[in-house]
Amino acid sequence: MKRLVLLGGGHAHVHVLRHLATARPDQVQVVLISPFARQLYSGMLPGYVAGHYAIDQLAIPLPPLAQAAGVEFAETAAVALDAREHTITLADGRVAEYDLLSIDTGSAPPRAAMPGAQEYALFVRPIERFVGLLDRLVDLARTRALDVPVIGGGAAGFELVLALAHRLRRDAAAHEHRLALVTGGAAPLAGYPDGVISRGRRVLRAHGISVVEQACTAIESDRLHLADGATLASHAPVVAIGGAAPTWLQGSGLALDERGFIAVGAAQQSTSHPDVFAAGDVATRVDAPHPKSGVYAVRAGPPLAANLLRALAGQAPQPYQPQRRTLNLLSCGDRHAIASWGAWAWQGDWVWRWKDHIDRSFITRYAGPRPSPAAQTAQAPP
Repeated sequence: MKRLVLLGGGHAHVHVLRHLATARPDQVQVVLISPFARQLYSGMLPGYVAGHYAIDQLAIPLPPLAQAAGVEFAETAAVALDAREHTITLADGRVAEYDLLSIDTGSAPPRAAMPGAQEYALFVRPIERFVGLLDRLVDLARTRALDVPVIGGGAAGFELVLALAHRLRRDAAAHEHRLALVTGGAAPLAGYPDGVISRGRRVLRAHGISVVEQACTAIESDRLHLADGATLASHAPVVAIGGAAPTWLQGSGLALDERGFIAVGAAQQSTSHPDVFAAGDVATRVDAPHPKSGVYAVRAGPPLAANLLRALAGQAPQPYQPQRRTLNLLSCGDRHAIASWGAWAWQGDWVWRWKDHIDRSFITRYAGPRPSPAAQTAQAPP
């Protein structure tokens, strides 16, 4: 009997589980290993932070999906991988063996990105830990005025600083909080079309959020140090920059890119070990580089599921070409959003409703129906 290990409960593996429920391979034992029993959908995280969703509205429970697919579920994490020996050392002390391995763990928090980050900052990933700390931040904001800088000028930082501003105005309005977006030196949303950047600037300005186009070089308990020598007051810094490669990949024997992520080719298959597949932020398509984002991770699920079954059957995997252009929907704290497709950009409350529909449809596909928007106010965190 062959043994397939699914390491990580990310967006792509959620689809693999759903596919296995209808296409179970014969003589194959499948194990899902994840440190958390649910996947919290990153696309809805800003809406949760803003208070528009309750936590269960963005959660996909993994054990029911695994059970429906006949997959064993182990709630633990990898601490080492030996691709030559086909073994994974787990945090609970066990060693898992595999004939075929698929990795979809996401990236690790960039704790070494700047001095002091480990001690004083809140990291957006892993999302499960971030949401566990969010209520403590809101509770603190009810007692005093806070300086809350969000470090990271990309989509994640943009959405989160606006979501936090909305949440603090709603739930901690007795104090005047000061929020800032620290972009790393570029304009907010750099890399997006000019129309998106200009719209983003106007939204940040309208919500009273300061934009600091400097890199953060260090974090202390009460301030950030910036590249130009200035400091910025800080009580609860949030780090929303790109993630780091998991440290357990070092020494695994797998081919890695220059940043330590798994190098994969056209079939999402390791360039060094054909019995290992990888998708999502933990992997880099060396043949077709693209941003590490949830959009690409979700789209990677169906071809990954098909190729895992092909590999188990002894067939050659098929290439998968990621889309060159993606629809980007950026929430703006309140029920308002910016959309972009190529060079085109739009914004409005209707864009948020569009995004909300897409996001809730994704959750419903894997976790079943969730409360309608009319019920969200009653179910949102107090």
